Amino acid sequence: MISVAFVVFEGFQSMALAAMPVFEYANFSAAQTLYDVRVLSENGHTLRASGGLSVCTEAFDGRVFDTVIVVGGDSIVEQAPEAVLEYLKASIHSARRTASICSGAFVMAQAGLLDGRRATTHWAYARELQARFPAIKVEADRIYVIDGSIWTSAGMTAGIDLALAMVEKDHGAELARAVAQKLVMYHRRAGGQSQHSALLELEPNPTASRPCSPTPGNTSPSPFRWSNWHKWPTSAPGNSAGRFAPKPGNRRPRPSRTCVWKRRDRCSSADA
Repeated sequence: MISVAFVVFEGFQSMALAAMPVFEYANFSAAQTLYDVRVLSENGHTLRASGGLSVCTEAFDGRVFDTVIVVGGDSIVEQAPEAVLEYLKASIHSARRTASICSGAFVMAQAGLLDGRRATTHWAYARELQARFPAIKVEADRIYVIDGSIWTSAGMTAGIDLALAMVEKDHGAELARAVAQKLVMYHRRAGGQSQHSALLELEPNPTASRPCSPTPGNTSPSPFRWSNWHKWPTSAPGNSAGRFAPKPGNRRPRPSRTCVWKRRDRCSSADA
C-alpha cells in the first residue's frame, strides 16, 4: 500500500485537495486499498482554507510517506511556514517522490528542493518563480513536470492530472483510465496550460447571435425570409440566391414513403 501525505497550512486553497479523489477512486476501481491518504499540518489542528472550508489534519511526526504533496495558496508565495519547509527538507530524503500543486512550487523552491531542476507552477506565477529562484528551470506551459523524484503541477486542477500520472506510474495506464472515466476527465490532457489561460482573454461578441425577431419599433419583416423569396436580389455579382431560389410551379418533389423504405432496405442489406 502506498502512503500519500497532503501538506497544508493556514489559508491554503481547498481546490488543491481535488487531487485526493484520484487516489480514492484508484482504490475503488481496483477493489482494494492501493493508497492510504492523509492530510498533515504543523500542529495537527483544524485549518481553514482561503475559501472558508475547514479541514481536519494530523500533525507532522516521524512517519515516513511514500509520496508527499504540498498544496498551494497565496499565503505561502512570499514565505511559507518554517515548519513546513523543514518537513519538506526532511521528507525529500525519505519519500519516494515529493510534489507540489500550483503555487506550492514556491514552498518547494523556498526549501531548496527545486534548485537545478525543471519545474512548473500556475501560469500567473511562472515569471515570478523564475525571477526569484533563477536556479530553477521553469517550464511555464507544462501541465505538470517530472524531474527525478520531484513532481510539480500547474494550476489547481492540474494537480488532478499530476495525481493521475502518479496512479499510472504506480499501477499502469488501465487503472489511470478507469479513474479518469469515473472523474469524467481526460486521461491525458492535450496541450499546455497557455491554451487554457488564453481562452479567458476572449470576450463574447454580443452581436454574434442576435434574435431574428423584429426589434421594438421595427415590425417590418426581414427581406431575406423564405416567404419573401420572390423579392430576393438575383442580379448582384456572386449572388447565389437567383440560381437556387425556387420558382412557382418548379418545386422539387419529395421522395415518397416507398422510396424511403426501399433506400433503407438497400442500406440494411448492404450493411449486412
